[in-house]
Amino acid sequence: MRAVVGVWRWRHNPLRRVSDVVEAWLALVALVLMVCAAPAVGALCGARTDATLRRTVAEQRLHRHPTSAVVVRRAGSQAPLAGPDGTTDRVARAKVVANWRAYDGSSHSGTLAAPLSSPAGGAAFAIWTDDHGRPVPRPMPLAAARTHAVFAGICAAAAAAALIEALRRLTVWRLIRRRYARLDRAWARYGPDWGRTGAGS
Repeated sequence: MRAVVGVWRWRHNPLRRVSDVVEAWLALVALVLMVCAAPAVGALCGARTDATLRRTVAEQRLHRHPTSAVVVRRAGSQAPLAGPDGTTDRVARAKVVANWRAYDGSSHSGTLAAPLSSPAGGAAFAIWTDDHGRPVPRPMPLAAARTHAVFAGICAAAAAAALIEALRRLTVWRLIRRRYARLDRAWARYGPDWGRTGAGS
């Protein structure tokens, strides 16, 4: 709104300079771009991110499989660790040596972080494995993918608006420098004769 007022104010003002009109129109264009272009960039980025994450989720669901691991023995002290399902929380997870069966039926053994307060031999807990039986994080929930996509769109829109404003400020700064340079040249031309009788000032 301020940009529109600025353009209107300089329309017939006898004191206006070309740089004043350019600055006012620049503010108006920047405002229009922030209102129209920045949200469009955000929507495009969010849509592309959402599509990519949906493909990732579908691929993870196709190649990650839930199974149960059985504790053989403890492998270390209890500590806050990321579990085999990919979750990280404040629950202390114990390192254990465990056996599990993969999606293809093969048997595996290894050290895992079990979400058990006092793991004993024979205790079972859920894990996720890939097609080859290696422990992997659980597939990303679709809601989490959607949240990431929305956040990416918001960040893209904000970045676009910031870029537009930065370019406007840079252009205005250059206009002001040119304005002061012209003023300095004019003052150098007429300044020495300022106020002298018959000097035409």
